[in-house]
Amino acid sequence: MLGLKRGLWAGIVMALCLMLAACGGGTNKDEAGTKTETGANNGNADNKEEMLIGVIPAQGSNQMKLGADKLAEILTEELGRPVKAEVYPDYNGVVEAMGAGKVQMAYLGPLTYVEAHERYDVKAIVTQLIDGKPFYYSYMIAPIDSPYEKLEDVIKDSKSIRFAFGDISSTSGSLIPGIALKKAGVFKSQEDNSFKSVTYTGDHTATALAIQNKQQDVGAIDSAFYNNLVKQGKIDGTKIKTIWQSEDLFQYPWAVIKSVSDEDTAVIQEAMLKITDSDILSAFGGASGFTKASNEDYAAIRTAAIEDGRLKPKQ
Repeated sequence: MLGLKRGLWAGIVMALCLMLAACGGGTNKDEAGTKTETGANNGNADNKEEMLIGVIPAQGSNQMKLGADKLAEILTEELGRPVKAEVYPDYNGVVEAMGAGKVQMAYLGPLTYVEAHERYDVKAIVTQLIDGKPFYYSYMIAPIDSPYEKLEDVIKDSKSIRFAFGDISSTSGSLIPGIALKKAGVFKSQEDNSFKSVTYTGDHTATALAIQNKQQDVGAIDSAFYNNLVKQGKIDGTKIKTIWQSEDLFQYPWAVIKSVSDEDTAVIQEAMLKITDSDILSAFGGASGFTKASNEDYAAIRTAAIEDGRLKPKQ
């Protein structure tokens, strides 16, 4: 009799389980092992792995954070997965985060990109346009009433000059002007040079403010970021003059690590090519838009990095 009751209860429990499974939602797999959602929205980004965008601190972090967060919102919608952005405190931190797989996509300077490509095989996919062109320059700037009018003046009077670079890994704020000064024989490193002092400010905004406030005598800066700072009224352009300009430099790339699929890369490219949001465009050098980019676009920067000893030529 006891065995009969146990059998009856077991049958009731099994029947209830079957009813609940039929009525409730859940995640199942088809024969191919693909997850399918029952009773849930298949397009819900929360059900997919998060993507993180790393951003170098090219200018004030608050503005870059606003633009990066807005970009992340757009990509969350387009990719159907959560996307978040983080502005890193220095350039190299973004490279290492990509190498560790913590960051899947990043906004990098050209020099930072070629270093990341060399070490971790990341791939450039998008860059910004400035006035419709994917180029910018390295400037050397000085206070408007400075006696220095050209690079030759800086070289001649180097012992009296406080010189400011940006981040040491910056293309326009360090690599390109540094090469020009090395060729002139007045600079080898922060410790070995002919200047009164050499400072690395960390970003382009800090360099511009240091020149405007006469805390430094000459500074190296990204032309696009500098012009955007003036346009926004964050820097008084009437207090600063440009005394040197480099040749064309290909703009800052957005790059992805190897694990990002070709399909997701295409979605990201198409989404960014459509962007018109002024907060996003302004955050990244006052861009007028975005365009596709490739590793080949940075061949000249790679050559400069090898010339400067920052990269070893491939055997």
